[in-house]
Amino acid sequence: MKKLQYFFIVLVLGLSSCVEEQNFDQFDDLEIIPTVEASILYVESPESVINDANGAVWYIQTFNFDAFNEGFFADNVLDGVMTYELENTTSKELEIIFEFLDDAGNVLDTEFFSLEPAPTAVIRRETTYGTPSGRSLDIIRNTSEIRVNASNLGDTTSVSSLPDPVVIFRSSGKFRLQIK
Repeated sequence: MKKLQYFFIVLVLGLSSCVEEQNFDQFDDLEIIPTVEASILYVESPESVINDANGAVWYIQTFNFDAFNEGFFADNVLDGVMTYELENTTSKELEIIFEFLDDAGNVLDTEFFSLEPAPTAVIRRETTYGTPSGRSLDIIRNTSEIRVNASNLGDTTSVSSLPDPVVIFRSSGKFRLQIK
């Protein structure tokens, strides 16, 4: 009998205790904006390849790159930054052009780099998209190919005194997406 009395006391206290009203509309107020970052392109070339090339252009390559114009990304991207890093330990003065192309092969955006012969510091450049001071997000959304064009403005016989002379080109992207 005492157990039954304790049960009723606990039941009455439980029903009369302070319970916060549940708000099931919180999901509507939720914003999910993750930042995604990925490497885009990495190209490395030894000085011997540059010396062996016929003409000033020693490298030109177009890469299929549909990641930006894929529906989920294109529909949800808010803004972002492309980061480029170039390192030249060769004896050559070089020019490198990085181009974003649409499906028809039209150039949407261009990054131009001029590299002095070694020894030089690593060139690092960040280009923003989608911010008031940045470039249009439509460039990113419509990119389906990336083209890299590299030219040797120096000679084809000299060799850097540094060990294993190379030119290295790296790029990456960091973008914010509106998920909800």
